[in-house]
Amino acid sequence: MFLEQVACAKSSLAYLFGCAGQGLAIAVDVHAGDEATFMTMAEQRGVRIRYVIDTHIHADHVSGGRRLAELAGAEYGLHDSDQGLPFEFLPLGDGQILRVGNVSAQVIHTPGHTDDSICLAVTDHSRGDAPWFMLTGHTLFVGGVGRPDLHGRATEMAEKLYDSIFGRILSQPDYLEILPGAQAGSVCGGGISGKPCSTIGFEKKFNRSLIGKREDFVAQVRDAVLPEVEEMQMIVRANTGRAM
Repeated sequence: MFLEQVACAKSSLAYLFGCAGQGLAIAVDVHAGDEATFMTMAEQRGVRIRYVIDTHIHADHVSGGRRLAELAGAEYGLHDSDQGLPFEFLPLGDGQILRVGNVSAQVIHTPGHTDDSICLAVTDHSRGDAPWFMLTGHTLFVGGVGRPDLHGRATEMAEKLYDSIFGRILSQPDYLEILPGAQAGSVCGGGISGKPCSTIGFEKKFNRSLIGKREDFVAQVRDAVLPEVEEMQMIVRANTGRAM
């Protein structure tokens, strides 16, 4: 198995991972303008990008996912709740498994930052059949959590975020590595660390956003004062194929 973590503009993190032995890969959360970089990375690794996935409809940057999928001859995937957008994509359902050689990625629906947010639990089957790491998108960061207020309904979304984090992510083994979709400087959450990876166990112990009492967690993340997302409406329109 190989894994590449790519630091992008606006403090985002994107990924390319897969099976070098069978020459297949998955790209995740690629920025517009970085498509050629990912094509070059795949060529250097001797792999073909089979799937390109966005962990949600991003509001902080324009996605390069659809363009990369076109260039690579790959399938572009979003959570199946996004059906109805004016372009075709591979609808990803909770529990669905994408296989690229000896590597698999299981889709975990984790609404809260957005309704369509997903995480990917990644397994290298040449080493074992338990997940090795999880790509947590903008749901759980190192040192922070995703903001629930970008599209309104902040209290409702904070409650969903609590259920997703405590019910679906922190229930995983403590040794599981987490690789988030952003690091310090991102406007998509508060208190985010500049360290671009962690483990479930470390975040349970030291992530100050992870308040176990539901009402306290909801109040904290709902009421956090975070910067406005510049050009958010334009970015969302572009990412949903509705740019004017």
